[in-house]
Amino acid sequence: MSPPAYAWSQQARNMGQLARGDSTWDVFLEIQPDDGGMNRGRVHFVQAERHRESAWIFLDRTERDILARFNEFGAPELWQLLEALGV
Repeated sequence: MSPPAYAWSQQARNMGQLARGDSTWDVFLEIQPDDGGMNRGRVHFVQAERHRESAWIFLDRTERDILARFNEFGAPELWQLLEALGV
């Protein structure tokens, strides 16, 4: 899959797909340095022209730490997050 045409996509990693029934969303994790020497992260969900993004829900010293915390999320938690974003 080619990266989405969004400004945030340069800092985002494709973390896979979230699927339920006929609904499939691509999941991206955006990580950026924070002003305080930390890194922050948020989750993007993309389905065709639809895009939902979380607030900055991760804050850790390294990108590796943020990736580890993201990987603690399972499909049910990601669906809950996506539904909370108005899907």
